[in-house]
Amino acid sequence: MIKRCSWVEGKEEIYIRYHDDEWGIAKYDDDILFEMLVLESFQAGLSWITILKKRKSFKTAFDDFNLDKIINYDDDKVRQLLENEKIIRHEGKIRATINNAKVFKVIQKEYGSFSNYIWGFTDRKIIKAEYKTKSELSDKIAKDLKKKGMKFVGSTTIYSYLEAIGIIDNHEKDCFKY
Repeated sequence: MIKRCSWVEGKEEIYIRYHDDEWGIAKYDDDILFEMLVLESFQAGLSWITILKKRKSFKTAFDDFNLDKIINYDDDKVRQLLENEKIIRHEGKIRATINNAKVFKVIQKEYGSFSNYIWGFTDRKIIKAEYKTKSELSDKIAKDLKKKGMKFVGSTTIYSYLEAIGIIDNHEKDCFKY
């Protein structure tokens, strides 16, 4: 029997697959980094399982997380998203996604990629096993992203994001992924 992190033991298959195949694994592709940023911002105040179950619907509703399309969303698209019962219908988070896409694009231009920017905070090193909900690193990144104009990127959200994209690897010591 495979031993996993305690937070995933006994959970639904979708949660187990996320743990085994994505969580804590280093990601460098800007498309994936953007998708995870959107999902994490929608997760604020909700459980991650809720987001995982709606992930495919989010992907469809947000044009496969296509940055260039999202940047150009207008009020009609926002209304369409607010009427979509398959996603989280939170106007602030929807508008933040559009805003954050624009900021993400600016960061890409400034740093060559968002990956260069986000991984630059740790000199491309993975931080192993902190077991926190926020840290000095997530505080620093959240503050910088907010300064650049992003929304729904508080320290706890960014800490979860860093775990999701593998900058922070918080697999427990007895987990097979550790």
